[in-house]
Amino acid sequence: MNSKRQVNINGLTIGGNAPVRVESMLKISLDKHEECLSQCERLLKAGCEMARAALPEAKYVPDLKALVESTRLVIMADIHFDPALAILAMEAGCKAIRINPGNMPLNRLNDVIACAKSMGVVIRIGANGGSVSQSQLEEARGDRAEALFIAVREQAELLLENGFTNLILSAKSSSVPECVRANEMIAEKYPDFPMHIGLTEAGPGDGGIVKGTACISALLMRGIGDTLRVSLTDEPEREVRVGYEILKALELRTRGVNLISCPTCGRRRADVMRLVKIVEPMLEGLPDGVSVAVMGCEVNGPKEARHAQFGIAGTPGGAVLFREGKSFGEYPFDELEEVLPKFLKM
Repeated sequence: MNSKRQVNINGLTIGGNAPVRVESMLKISLDKHEECLSQCERLLKAGCEMARAALPEAKYVPDLKALVESTRLVIMADIHFDPALAILAMEAGCKAIRINPGNMPLNRLNDVIACAKSMGVVIRIGANGGSVSQSQLEEARGDRAEALFIAVREQAELLLENGFTNLILSAKSSSVPECVRANEMIAEKYPDFPMHIGLTEAGPGDGGIVKGTACISALLMRGIGDTLRVSLTDEPEREVRVGYEILKALELRTRGVNLISCPTCGRRRADVMRLVKIVEPMLEGLPDGVSVAVMGCEVNGPKEARHAQFGIAGTPGGAVLFREGKSFGEYPFDELEEVLPKFLKM
């Protein structure tokens, strides 16, 4: 987005003129090697570009090393408290680590910085609402968004004072307004550095998707954010799919088909939900960015269909099909499943 600096993690560029990246996090313990690998493959298929992996203890370092060597997915080691784990993760082959410098002893943080410099490792510093200290809250006069900004500022300055600039900045909260305001302050203070954005602990289902989307969209529309994660109580692949849907809706990136369908009303001449269910399984394989419009009647139908590469508008007896504004024919419902594959061929 607006960051001037760009970092490179095993060929994955973040910041500068790179696209906004879509991330997730492995939700399986590293010692379950085959399950982790399987999850990485599913994430890759969904379009995930990097995944964090929690490294809570040194005993998991061999598992981390094996994973990094076995998957094409870029892995970022997620470290808390113990600087030794950060160094072990880098030595295991991780080209990116996430740490909170504020909860590491200063005398050991220098060792982490030196190791990252020598190995060309990217460090993401991450503060979240749950780790804001009392002193930071007091400095912010009780303003939690400002306290979150102060936490990131303190972390960033620790590394910058030691000459380390291969950074990604991140601040997350479970409150949308708090998270947006904190990230606005960070972007203003550190405009050069790439930023990772997202709402932490968004929750499950529709509620989690809505909260995560509200936060991420608000930031992206302000030009803030170079990489994102939609943190859901769900499978990580769903986080990735929702992330791409956000970017598609904001016209920042395109992955998959742009399916346009009306919400229906009393004018509808066809069961749009039924039409969508027939059409959706047939969209896989179409080029990224292709628009398919499924409309319920003639009010919006032909017009929306005219702007889409493929359009379907309900009629009393079935549906009329349009391809780039030209009629492909009108068909009853019971013939659509046979006709649509031919109609949707590019």
